[in-house]
Amino acid sequence: MDFSNDKRVVLTLDGGGTNFVFSAIQGNREIVKPLTYPSNGHDLPLCLETIINGFREISQQLDTKPEAISFAFPGPTDYPNGIIGDLENLPAFRGGVALGPMLEEVFQVPVFINNDGDLFAYGEAISGFLPMVNQMLRKAGSTRQYKNLIGITLGTGFGAGLVRNKELILGDNGAAGEIWVVRSKLHPHSFSEECVSIRAVKRVYGEHCPDCAAQELTPKDIFEIASGQRTGHQNAAREAFRQLGESIGEALASALTLFDGLVVIGGGLANAWPLFLPETIRELNGTIEKLDGRKIGRLEISAFNLEDQNETQQFIAGKVSRIKVPFSEKTILYDAMKRTGIGISKLGTSKAVAVGAYAFALNEVDKNQAK
Repeated sequence: MDFSNDKRVVLTLDGGGTNFVFSAIQGNREIVKPLTYPSNGHDLPLCLETIINGFREISQQLDTKPEAISFAFPGPTDYPNGIIGDLENLPAFRGGVALGPMLEEVFQVPVFINNDGDLFAYGEAISGFLPMVNQMLRKAGSTRQYKNLIGITLGTGFGAGLVRNKELILGDNGAAGEIWVVRSKLHPHSFSEECVSIRAVKRVYGEHCPDCAAQELTPKDIFEIASGQRTGHQNAAREAFRQLGESIGEALASALTLFDGLVVIGGGLANAWPLFLPETIRELNGTIEKLDGRKIGRLEISAFNLEDQNETQQFIAGKVSRIKVPFSEKTILYDAMKRTGIGISKLGTSKAVAVGAYAFALNEVDKNQAK
């Protein structure tokens, strides 16, 4: 499934609480200058008119009719049916708004709405992290190839998407990959997003530097303090990202016990990976205890940081030997190392979401036409 040379056009929308950004994708590439309008999330009629007019203006710039509309929108949402639920950042959407069916009626094309974490994972699985890792393995002569991918996004919230053999897993309720509500290791009474988000980094920094709590520091500021690029409480800054990494590791450990694949990380906090990713890997490769106190591995597989050259080489090499087939003179290769690789987005989060939205729409259109 390669849509990089496809001539069909899909209209897209980056829907946020403050602004809506409209565009069009063809062959995995943006072909128009994006249009940005205030979301007007407090006024439902005005908000819906903004969405219709934004797509209409983009359509007028095209030489051909779009094949579909496909975009990410915040939840809670009934994604398969295109019904928007009660959104915190867009308060006008209360009680259920049939956004997808409305747009289908106006534009007479299929409309697909998904979670941004899902589309991020799908984009990286189609033309980003997943094919890059497989190409790297083939180039090294390895027979190991991966078909499954967990994509996580770190930012205002903690999102995830699951892709199996180039198919996005949505779940029966459109609620697959809701990693944000996995129980927190550091605060077991709460959920993981409280420790894996922008607010978490700022909170932990303030807890370990009470005199700094009143400062309006961004995660980028805290990253620069931790890295020694600016003055501040360096230990508190490092602890903020250490806790972030540990919490990501525990959430991913729960995910990887049920869904075996590679992991790619995106979102606004992803660029701070030098400070949190080693801790994530340590957590994944750590232990858990039996009731009698004996320790066993947290995972059945080993986790490797694919942003680290040495770990990447270990990941590629595996643990390969040649074993004899019983009652035969034949031998076969046996790779005894079960493993996953974890790395940072290769497309960039926004592009991955756009590519995911494009590929999802065309894949669905093709499947419906084949029926």
